[in-house]
Amino acid sequence: MNTEKNTALLIIDLQIGSFLKEKLIYKGDELLNNIQFLISKARIEQIPIFFTKHNGKAGTLNQKGNRGWEVHPSIPLFKEDVIIEKDFPDSFQHTDLQQQLVNKKISRIIITGIQSEVCVDATCRRAYSLGYEVILAEDGHSTYDSNILNASQIINHHNDIHAQWFANVQKTKDIFL
Repeated sequence: MNTEKNTALLIIDLQIGSFLKEKLIYKGDELLNNIQFLISKARIEQIPIFFTKHNGKAGTLNQKGNRGWEVHPSIPLFKEDVIIEKDFPDSFQHTDLQQQLVNKKISRIIITGIQSEVCVDATCRRAYSLGYEVILAEDGHSTYDSNILNASQIINHHNDIHAQWFANVQKTKDIFL
C-alpha cells in the first residue's frame, strides 16, 4: 500500500436503477469491469472502499427501498465497505463522507461512478475544493446520451475539464493504488 498518501476508492451511485432506464448507460459492461478491477486492487492493498447510493425521488427507479436503489449485483460488498446515502449530486453535501475520510486519514480519493456530468462532476469538484488529491478514472465513470450531446462527448468533456482543474485523470489500468 502507498504509505505516503492514504487513499480511498469512492464509487458513486453504481445502483441497479441506473442500468434499468430506457436510455442505456454508455459502455455499461466496460464501466462495471473497470470498477470491479479497481475494487480488486483496493481490496488487495487494503484501501477503504466507499459507495454512495443516491436516494431518488418518489416513484423513480432509485427511490430508497426500491430494487433499483441497491448497489449493482455484480459488485460484491464487504462488511468493511462504507455505504453512504445521499440526496444531492455532491457526495459530501449533508452526508458524513468528509468525517469518515478524516477519521481514516484519507488525503487521496479515486473517483468512479455514475453520472459523469452530475454526481461524479459535483463530487470531484467538491473533493478538490476540500483539499483532497483527486484521481478520476477516465474510463470509470459514465452517463447517458442527452438531447444535445451523446454520452461519449459528455464523458470526454468532463474528463478534459477535470484534467485541467480538479483531478488527475487516468485510465483505470494506469491508476496505481
